[in-house]
Amino acid sequence: MKILIAGAGRLGSQIAQVLAAGNNDVTLVEQDGTRLSALAHLSRVRLVLGDACDTSLMEHAGSLTCDLVIAATGRDEDNLVISMVAKRRFGVARVAARVNDAENAWLFDQRWGVDVAVPTATPLISLIEEATGATDTVALLRLSKAGVEVMETAITERSRAAGHTLGEISLPAGTVVASVVRDGRPTVPGPDMRLLPGDELLLVSHEATEQEIHAAFQ
Repeated sequence: MKILIAGAGRLGSQIAQVLAAGNNDVTLVEQDGTRLSALAHLSRVRLVLGDACDTSLMEHAGSLTCDLVIAATGRDEDNLVISMVAKRRFGVARVAARVNDAENAWLFDQRWGVDVAVPTATPLISLIEEATGATDTVALLRLSKAGVEVMETAITERSRAAGHTLGEISLPAGTVVASVVRDGRPTVPGPDMRLLPGDELLLVSHEATEQEIHAAFQ
């Protein structure tokens, strides 16, 4: 699948990593040069500097031949413009857009070219499942030629990670914390999220083993 992602923030970059690891052709567009430079290590992702609201930039980035566009910027107005341009100008078959402000959710429909509207708190795996139309994302990732695995671990009172933020934990290479389930509610975590006993973590990795994941948190 050929995928273009607009917005290289935490969410956009995580989506890019997971989809690229699943042997998809992924392009990530970002207008902040510093942020884009920090992602230079993503060897499987094509990085494009520029404003995804610019039709000429989107054409250069490959919108004409994309199967899926994901508008994942932090601005709802930009995500709507990107979605409409992708659908109306380039005829992209499937367009997914992040909804940052719940009050704007009513705008994210086919009138603006949005096929899938995704609230900002949606867990990464669920977001990818909705965006790609996959019926079983976990199976899709596990069976991918890239060897991507989805693993789970739980934080207990004895876990070394308990009381620490995600940013303080040294994760194995090629590993992303996709979701943290707390009190039955899944969230897409940031580096400042402090892990508590009872938390359940969903991780996506194309390099680490279960033993390495366990060692990082337990």
